[in-house]
Amino acid sequence: MTTILDVLEKGTAFLEKKGIGEPRLNMELMVAYELGIKRMDLYLRFDQPLEKAALASLRKKLKKRSESFPLQHINKVVHFGNYEFFCDHRALIPRPETEELVDLVKKQLFTKPARILDIGCGSGVLGLTLSRELGPDCEQLTLADLSTEALSLCEQNRKALEVEAKLIESNLFSNITGNFDLIVANLPYIAEGERGKLEPEVLHDPEIALFSGPDGLDLLRPFCAECNAFLNTGGIVALEVGYDQGAIVAGFLREAGLTNVSIGNDLNGIPRFPLAQKA
Repeated sequence: MTTILDVLEKGTAFLEKKGIGEPRLNMELMVAYELGIKRMDLYLRFDQPLEKAALASLRKKLKKRSESFPLQHINKVVHFGNYEFFCDHRALIPRPETEELVDLVKKQLFTKPARILDIGCGSGVLGLTLSRELGPDCEQLTLADLSTEALSLCEQNRKALEVEAKLIESNLFSNITGNFDLIVANLPYIAEGERGKLEPEVLHDPEIALFSGPDGLDLLRPFCAECNAFLNTGGIVALEVGYDQGAIVAGFLREAGLTNVSIGNDLNGIPRFPLAQKA
């Protein structure tokens, strides 16, 4: 009988041969999800034989992963903060940096209970996580995206996390009404010319969630120009942007009349999170 350890070792060697990064971690996550257990529990079950059905399923998943198909799409889930989200081709795979944006936002001073708007929400990880973390300090959550496919995934996650929220199909602020105490956004910010430099896994994300014109700023420019009109007095806007865009976007926010403009660093010291306030 083939054991868990057998599968881990053989699968790791196969992925390594195919040039997949962190092959052992990939295998552990695939096997753990297939068996419905925590990754660390694998270490207590190395000698456990695997059923034929599980082996057949893992072979299919291993083939996909060897072809640079994202692990998050294979398992159909992604862990973000303290929560698990559905994840597939309909929206951007959440990045660790966005978790850092959540932590940064929670430290900001804004009116509570807050009316929160997540623009370009994708799968909903940013807004839904903030709502869960803030609890009663979140009065109302609005999740907006141009993509109806992304909104359908977001609705799945909303139901799974049991969060009350309003979902709106909107191109930036085009269909948004009312004012908010907190506006967050992780908009597309990759320049078209960077396409050839991206990892193969990234290109499985929807193009609409990745690229934003020649300099990556086609959406960030109008967002910054328009967001002030949708903030309550004292309201905060918080963004995630590209590694070299922090100062530029901070400038856009100042031009829009916002105050207390700052840029938060990610864990690598990169100024990635512009923040500003409406006076």
